[in-house]
Parts: sequence; structure tokens; C-alpha cells
Amino acid sequence: MNAFIADLVNKVKPSATIAVSMKAAALKAAGQDVIGLGAGEPDFDTPEHIKQAAIEAINQGQTKYTAVDGTAALKQAIIHKLQRDNDVDYQANQILVSNGAKHSIFNLLNAVINPGDQVIIPAPYWVSYPDMTLLAGGQSVIVETDASNAYKMTAKQLAAAITGKTKLVILNSPSNPTGQVYSQAELRAIGDVLQDHPQVLIMTDDIYEHIYWGDEPLSNLVALCPEIRDRVILINGVSKGYAMTGWRIGFAAGHQDIITAMRKLQSQSTSNPSSISQAAAVAAYNGPQDCLTTMKDAFKERHDFVVQALNDIEGMTCLPSAGAFYAFVNVAPLIASHADCADDVEWASWLLEKAGVAVVPGTPFGAPGHVRISFATGMDVLQQAMARIKQAVEQ
Repeated sequence: MNAFIADLVNKVKPSATIAVSMKAAALKAAGQDVIGLGAGEPDFDTPEHIKQAAIEAINQGQTKYTAVDGTAALKQAIIHKLQRDNDVDYQANQILVSNGAKHSIFNLLNAVINPGDQVIIPAPYWVSYPDMTLLAGGQSVIVETDASNAYKMTAKQLAAAITGKTKLVILNSPSNPTGQVYSQAELRAIGDVLQDHPQVLIMTDDIYEHIYWGDEPLSNLVALCPEIRDRVILINGVSKGYAMTGWRIGFAAGHQDIITAMRKLQSQSTSNPSSISQAAAVAAYNGPQDCLTTMKDAFKERHDFVVQALNDIEGMTCLPSAGAFYAFVNVAPLIASHADCADDVEWASWLLEKAGVAVVPGTPFGAPGHVRISFATGMDVLQQAMARIKQAVEQ
């Protein structure tokens, strides 16, 4: 039946993180003791007050269609959240609620990209950016970064990458997969470059904003560079910070014309997100916020342990980060000295079979020679995993 599959779909790569999880699950099912460090979701349960809000919504009969772009209550909660957490002001017609932040990004790309338009994506990048660009008819322009600039695109690199065909720049901070965060000075420098290119839109993927422990306040381009505000689309949601990955609520905030175009697309694809999940998201944004600190502190403790443990293994190098729940590890020296591993994909497979630890290779993130390790699991599991990795590498 492959003859019936569209050529465009055949060009899309399966998710690397899902592939690792599936292989690890298969080994577990076969009886092997496997520790999975590939997950891209918090291991915490959704806070109780959020779950109770969903239960109450069900009991009150909030089980019908809502407005395509989200309930008035949730949009107002998002507006309040943006004022409180980000010091930016938006109106209801500038907000679109979608089925997760991933859906928001998909909507945006398909709403603004014409065939041949270029999208600038710093590498390492979240694995879905290039494929979603492809599906929208665009061309990914990858800007390579490395440990020397903490895996962050510089203003100089951005300026060199912009052409007459550039339509969109994607920024992700804190980053998946590196956990690195753009400082206010770095964002201002990027904003200065973009000010000279009024034809270019900017998408900021802020989904990990609440998992941040840096020294200076986390900021964004809208607050720092108001002169380019109309060209910036903020993407966020409840999945990571509030441990609500399965609830599937994300949102976009931006210029009314762009949001209207995105809403039109959503009206012909999914329509509204789950009414119950929207009620839960209202409770997340309007309710007690101490749960954010509890989870952030746990992730920071795990980060400190994992980064130290990895750097203590000869042949591995891992930069400390300021957010998210990933350690991004350079394993190129280990690959070079391994007779049976030609690249990071084969090395990750070797580690899974040898040590029973599942990590995600860096190639799908645009960073060959690296692996991504998620520390979204308990400290006891992480201690065991680091010991296994160390033993396997040293042997």
C-alpha cells in the first residue's frame, strides 16, 4: 500500500525520542532491565488542584464544543499569566489555544510559510522543527552552534543567515535538547539584528520557561525589544511546567492577523482543544504556583548531580545548563575510540544493549556526536543510570 502514501509524508522522519522509548519498551517487555532516560516529560503527577478543576468541569457538564480558539476563561487566564510572568500585554483576539504547544507551532508554520520560504533554525534543535517546516512547504536553514557558544546562535550568525527568502526565525529558550538559555543581552543583540529585517517573523518556543534556575530573570523578545513586538509569536503551554503533557493545552500569542490565520487553520483541522483540559489549564494559571517551585528545585538538584556524574566519565563532556530537564553530552571521543560504533545513533544503541540505559542520539537534533539524557526521573534511578553508564564506558 506504500504507493498510496504521499511523497511529502515519506520525507518526514519519525520522532527520535519516540523511537528510543519504543525500543526501550520492547527490551523491557522481553525481560531486560532498562532505565529510560529519553522521556521528554516531567515525572511528577499533575498537581491536585488542577485535577480537581477538571473533575468539577466534568460534573458541571462542561463537555461540549468551545470556541475554536479557546474558552474566554482560559484566554483571560493566559492574558493574566503573560502579564504576571512575562510583563507583556495581549488581548483576547491575540491568543489562540491549541492541542499542545506542538499544535500551536504547526498552526503557525502553515499559516505564514509559502513554498520556498526559509526558516532559520539554530542547531541543536527540537527534532520536530525541520519536519514541520518541510510539511509547511518551507526550507530549513540550519545555523550550527557548539559548546564554545553554549549551543546558542549568536547575533552575528543570525545576521549572516538571513536572506531575501527568510520568513521566520525560531528560538527555543530554555532549549530542548541542551537546556541552555539565552541571556537578556543575547536576546537584545538578536532583536537588534531583526529590527533591520522587517520581513522576518520570530517564533519563541517558551514551553520550558518555568523549569529555569538561572541567575538573571528569564525574559523574551517582546518584553526586551518592543519595537519588533508585532513580528514575534510567543508559543507556550502547560505541558512541562505544570506536568500536564497528556492534557494537550498550548497557546500562541501574537499579532491579531497572524492569530486569525492560525485560528482559521485550526477550525478546519481539530477545532477546539478538549473542554475539560481547558478548565484544568485555567486552574493551572490562576491557582497556586508553588508547585512550579517544587518541581523546578527537584530538576535543579538532578541537573547538578547528572552533569557532575557525566563529566566524571572520561570521554564525556556536558555543559551545565540553566533550564529544562536535559543534559546534552558530547560523546564524540567515545565514538571515535569505539570499533563497533560509527556514530551517535549506533553508540546510543550500544549503550542500551550494554548498560540497559536508553538515551536519545544527537543526530536527530542536528548535533552528531552527542546524546540527550533526560533527568525527568527520580534521583535513585538517575544514580543507578549514571553508575551503569560509567561502568559500560570504562569497560
